[in-house]
Amino acid sequence: MNNARFSTALHILTLLGRENRTLLSSEYIAGSINVNPAVVRKEISNLRQFGLVESKEGKNGGTRLAKAAKDIKLSDVYNAVRASSLLGRSNQPNPLCAVGKHINKHIDTLYNDAENTMKKQLEKQTLLQFIKQFK
Repeated sequence: MNNARFSTALHILTLLGRENRTLLSSEYIAGSINVNPAVVRKEISNLRQFGLVESKEGKNGGTRLAKAAKDIKLSDVYNAVRASSLLGRSNQPNPLCAVGKHINKHIDTLYNDAENTMKKQLEKQTLLQFIKQFK
């Protein structure tokens, strides 16, 4: 995951968790992250699909957490934004080479092991625990 989606999603959820059920606009959230509100709306749409947030449209609308921050693990956030391998993708080596014909299998194992270790760490921390760092 060589992009900012995890940090953006975690920023959104942290703001929502600190506001405790208050509906926040995408403009307000975008101001905190310092990005375009369209980026926030796209990520909110994704987080909604994973059951982490709920939104209300209209003049007094906005977004809030769909469940308590204590019930959201940081691994849930990672799983919601994971688009590709943490370390990247494998290459297209020469299949006639002694290394090339097996390297991707071993790289995939290495990548999966590293990602599983990271996910185990994220599983240990809830959004509420993360939010408490900001008081």
